[in-house]
Amino acid sequence: KQWYQRRVAITAGTQRPNVSMAVADNLTKRAETFGIYLDDISITHLTFGSDFARAVENKQVAQQEAERSRFYVEKAEFEKTAAITSAEGDAIAAKMLSDAFKKVGDSLIELRKMEAAEEIAHNLSNSRNVTYLPSDNKGLLLNLPQQ
Repeated sequence: KQWYQRRVAITAGTQRPNVSMAVADNLTKRAETFGIYLDDISITHLTFGSDFARAVENKQVAQQEAERSRFYVEKAEFEKTAAITSAEGDAIAAKMLSDAFKKVGDSLIELRKMEAAEEIAHNLSNSRNVTYLPSDNKGLLLNLPQQ
């Protein structure tokens, strides 16, 4: 039995015909020492010990953990490559903007400032909490004369 368990643990069903023949030869020889002659041996039910089953399960868990770790490493490498590519693109874009500003001047910046001011004025005009008071003194305080 002990020899068989060791043999099964090593081959684990991949060489079932060879294991069956080895078991039959071993049992036949041992039975002959007691005067028993075996004609045929058939293995009908085969179970593994709890230690072996636990070892197989632990091996599977370890393989899954290794696969998960491999996935995380591949994901990190992909993200690293993506970050490098994005940074290179940002650097090229910044250089292109810098070159354009050198050629054209700051007119684009001034345009963006005016667009931002227009958007801010539009947002303030739609707000109920803001009232527009003109800076010329003509419309203030019901056109009362200034002293």
